[in-house]
Amino acid sequence: MPGNKSANKPTILRFAPSPTGRLHIGNIRTALINWLYAQKSGGQFILRLDDTDAERSTAAFAQGIQDDLTWLGLNWDRMERQSDRFERYDAVVEELKRAGRLYACYEAQDELERKRKRQRARGLPPVYDRAGLKLSDDEKAKLEQEGRRPHWRFLLDAKAAGDTSAAGDKTGEAAGKAGAEQVVSWTDLVRGDQSVDLASLSDPVLIREDGSYLYTLCSVIDDIDFGVTHIVRGEDHVTNSGAQVAIFEALGGKAPEFAHHSLLIGADGKGLSKRLGSLSIAGFRELGLEPMSVASHAALIGTSDPLQPHRTLKELADLFEFSKLSRAPGRFDVDELKLLNAKLLHQLDYKDVADRLADLGVSGGEKFWYAVKDNLAVFLDAQDWGLVIDGDIAPVIEDKEFCATAAALLPDEPWDDTTWGSWTKAVKEASGAKGRALFHPLRLALTGRDKGPELKALLPLIGKKRATKRLSDN
Repeated sequence: MPGNKSANKPTILRFAPSPTGRLHIGNIRTALINWLYAQKSGGQFILRLDDTDAERSTAAFAQGIQDDLTWLGLNWDRMERQSDRFERYDAVVEELKRAGRLYACYEAQDELERKRKRQRARGLPPVYDRAGLKLSDDEKAKLEQEGRRPHWRFLLDAKAAGDTSAAGDKTGEAAGKAGAEQVVSWTDLVRGDQSVDLASLSDPVLIREDGSYLYTLCSVIDDIDFGVTHIVRGEDHVTNSGAQVAIFEALGGKAPEFAHHSLLIGADGKGLSKRLGSLSIAGFRELGLEPMSVASHAALIGTSDPLQPHRTLKELADLFEFSKLSRAPGRFDVDELKLLNAKLLHQLDYKDVADRLADLGVSGGEKFWYAVKDNLAVFLDAQDWGLVIDGDIAPVIEDKEFCATAAALLPDEPWDDTTWGSWTKAVKEASGAKGRALFHPLRLALTGRDKGPELKALLPLIGKKRATKRLSDN
């Protein structure tokens, strides 16, 4: 049973998105948990693109996934594409058919739904009745002559493989399963002891009518072939684990350890599923959020660690423990993420941002950064404050006479962080203004804004020439 880790076996984890859309906060949380544990354990992180859905998978989405992970700093040791492995899947399918573990079924979806309704009406679980097992070769041939194409199910009960006699005696019920428990158990790294009774499940469909493979089959084959030691994913896959363990065993493999983390809900306590488009990593990038603020938020929500910004992924990896993951849903709040982003910016030193400021064309150097950083919500705001300092702004003049008096009292340069205090003292004495009546008109005239960084830091950056012009602007 899964849950028994070999001490000498290298840790190998995988993140397996389908390239049918862009990554969102839920995906990234799963990716991060896998990546952080791989880093902490000195293991490997595989990016596997589950792209067997040829109609919906696109090269653009595949590249977008790689771009999003790279932006977050989540590098991978190897990348695999399921679309490159169809020959391998074909070979395994033939093995399973020969072993009697894959069997053909011909019911259409509406027929299956009618069966499920009848079973519910009789108080039975809506489990597939294995009617396909009792079809003779002639009956199958006749169905195919009628234009029907089979889908293929995996026989969960290994003892029933090659023996369909029981199936013929139990139509309309869970044929071959009634009264027999087939329990799969494991110790989940997040949820503790878990078990799934396979008798409560329908034999899973592994091959669609059009011959395409479902995730369940390809994923197990890949996990065996790539030596995956840990499967870390959302708790909505817990039940799937039972069937997957049976497939691992049928293929002569051993199931990895499982860790099923809780899912995310919104700040309002509701699910995020309908809003994931607005919570994509691409969307966060467009908002100007920092990669490490997104990573910090995604890694820490739903854990016992405080939600605070971290400056490196290594810090997050050092913190990571499966035992810290709560079984309660993680609450994601985009406003909380934005606040975290601002806190991260406020922690950054000039050396952390010097190149980025240069790329924005912002001058002023270290003095500029330490003057404005505590007023940034996103990094791009630094460009706006750069324009406030040395650009053409529209000053707001509330009292022309007051501003003219203030302009006349501006001292000669050079200026430093004491200039603001000595200048405003002189203006106060000349005008009689004090408090807000003194400071607010000066801020409006000098910056065109009613709030912002401390003016004792901004004034030397603005300089006497621009300050005089703005105070005298008509």
